[in-house]
Amino acid sequence: MSGGESHFYLGVDGGGTGCRARIEDAAGAVLGQGLSGPATTRLGVEAAWASVRRAVDAAIEEAGFDEAEIARIHAGIGLAGMRRKGAVEAFQALSHPFASIVFASDSDTACLGAHSGLDGAIAIAGTGSVGLGIVDRKHLRIGGYGFPISDEGSGADIGLNAVRAALQGHDGRIPPSALLTEVMRRFDDDPAEVVAWMDRASATDYATFAPMVLRHADQGDAAARRIVQDAAAQIDMLVRTLFDQNAPRVTLLGGLSGPLEPWLSPDVRRRLKPADGDAVDGAIILARRAVEGRVTL
Repeated sequence: MSGGESHFYLGVDGGGTGCRARIEDAAGAVLGQGLSGPATTRLGVEAAWASVRRAVDAAIEEAGFDEAEIARIHAGIGLAGMRRKGAVEAFQALSHPFASIVFASDSDTACLGAHSGLDGAIAIAGTGSVGLGIVDRKHLRIGGYGFPISDEGSGADIGLNAVRAALQGHDGRIPPSALLTEVMRRFDDDPAEVVAWMDRASATDYATFAPMVLRHADQGDAAARRIVQDAAAQIDMLVRTLFDQNAPRVTLLGGLSGPLEPWLSPDVRRRLKPADGDAVDGAIILARRAVEGRVTL
């Protein structure tokens, strides 16, 4: 590396399934990248920070940085669960070797990355669902209060509706279908097995049925189509509400964004904007803003 005194920027995206880190120079050239396991506040501060450091250390190693260069890094860290009370303060209290460090929610960094730091919003459709935005330095939040009371249109919600419909089909309350048969086959066609599974099932467990539902919907299964159409209507509502709350642009993100987008209403699909970048890009934007003296999102 050169011996100049220019800044380096580190972006980190830590979530429930993994953590990604990237180092760029002032011109935006990628110098090093790293990966590690889950990094969410649900794991506790120490465990999440250890995962972040593993990803960051791998990026630093790839960049070939020495201590002097590490000390010129400005870091933006986006982590799942940072909206929990006291989370930001707990992470800010940690020691680090960087020139500066800023923490935010991974959803905030995803929004920044999606719109290159401009005002905008994201509708996330994954295991859960939520609408989030940043408009005039104000945060928007629509839904996302947790399954099963919220997260409508999510993978977990789709799975719940599939299991419910399968029980209705088993009883003869609704017509049989290939989807309903396949769901009940998972439980040996025994409602008692469904009830026993329900007692310990998580949102993630329910979401495992979503690909099955989408597959049957694409094949014309009537029950599956109803479930997917209802999920799409919920995502439509999220997107429209974000626009109603003055978001100038909205991007659909999450693991179900691709499969669900064809099912959305034409007016919603026309208004959606492709993402400019991802949450790591957003974290780097956050780090650059800190250098500029703009620490707010």
